[in-house]
Amino acid sequence: QNISGEHGLDSNGVYNGTSELQLERMSVYFNEASGNKYVPRAV
Repeated sequence: QNISGEHGLDSNGVYNGTSELQLERMSVYFNEASGNKYVPRAV
């Protein structure tokens, strides 16, 4: 959950941040799912 918050995601996986750069790099830790939600990548 800590990484989610640092990347601008709420507890439902919806992006609420304001940084374009942050959103561009979201794919490092998360995969985009349907409905513009992000889910953690497998480690």
